[in-house]
Amino acid sequence: MERVIEDIYRTQSRRVLATLIRLLGDFDRAEEALHDAFAAAARTWPVEGLPGNPSAWLVSTGRFKAIDTIRRRARFDAAQHHIEDSLYTPDTEEIGDMEPIEDDMLRLIFTCCHPAIPADAQMAMALREICGLTTEEIAHAFLIPAPTVAQRIVRAKGRIRAAKVPYEVPAREALPQRLDQVLHVIYLVFNEGYSASSGEDVVRADLTAEAIRLARLLLKLLPHPDVCGLLALMLLQDSRRSARSREQGLLVLLADQDRSLWDHAKIAEGLSLLAEAMRPGEIGTYTLQAAIAAEHARAPTAEETDWRRIAFYYDLLLAAQPSPIVELNRAVAVAMAEGPAKGLDLVDAIFGRGELQAYHLAHSARADFLRRLGRREEAIAAYEKALSLCRQEPEQAFLRKRISELAATPERQ
Repeated sequence: MERVIEDIYRTQSRRVLATLIRLLGDFDRAEEALHDAFAAAARTWPVEGLPGNPSAWLVSTGRFKAIDTIRRRARFDAAQHHIEDSLYTPDTEEIGDMEPIEDDMLRLIFTCCHPAIPADAQMAMALREICGLTTEEIAHAFLIPAPTVAQRIVRAKGRIRAAKVPYEVPAREALPQRLDQVLHVIYLVFNEGYSASSGEDVVRADLTAEAIRLARLLLKLLPHPDVCGLLALMLLQDSRRSARSREQGLLVLLADQDRSLWDHAKIAEGLSLLAEAMRPGEIGTYTLQAAIAAEHARAPTAEETDWRRIAFYYDLLLAAQPSPIVELNRAVAVAMAEGPAKGLDLVDAIFGRGELQAYHLAHSARADFLRRLGRREEAIAAYEKALSLCRQEPEQAFLRKRISELAATPERQ
């Protein structure tokens, strides 16, 4: 039962939290209620068995525990009575209806993306509340100190309370002005699922599935090329999930994946959405990334991948969205199209500006270029640097394997 509860926490706790935030009207109160609910589950479920609807049970239990807490506090503060009244639920079974829960994640995203909250805090809040990442994991993702992340989240919650930000999806006419931030949050959720920032798994399928579900829901609310582009990107990337790791949990690079394991239904849907997204003429950044993913999806083998076309798309993406991460990805594409020496020059130029020094994938890419050039000792040093920065266990195992292979290989003369 302990393992079951752990799995439910990993896969459903963020949805339960989103609903508790709606019901309780406060992030901190909802988080406390969530922890109380899971503590109650740990005591109750081994004795009484797993409820038919664990999420509804957790929402109901968390809400009533919050009410009990507020009642105790209200004895000392009469001003709290109005809060108690607002939290009253006449019938526990009312929460058993899961339909509201399905929309609460999207409500939570729109709340995190409210204009009253600074953009950097929006992203930190989203990763904390929607993905459940720790402050340290968020800091690692943004390459900034953990105390900075903690301050951003605290201030964002304060802004939400002070501005009385409504916990809702805005009216249809207000959706376009909030779209960019909401899409970015869904993109962050997917990325954390597609390549978990830490832990034992390469992929967190619960997060990739949730991001795809939210994008589908958003597309119904607001048919827009950028939503099509993001959904296409996520489907094309997620189509490779089953081929990205072996049974032992070892990472499998794209070039080495068994393409028969790819989900071709997702590829077909992704390509269809991509065509729809490109139809209006002005192509957004998610659509460009989807076009890159489509090149991989269309290639029957790794050797037949059109890397020059991918590099061209990265040129367009870099012009539209300049960033060192896009530069790094472009460097990998250029290296595949024109040779590792070209890629090494591009990565060294990024490092020369002092950028991506703490990003393990940049050091890993540089190590791969050096390995392909036969510069064994330099490649080992670069892989070791990547290993020191990496926090995901399958990636760590892959980097150790590369180091071991190189250590057993003579230096090329």
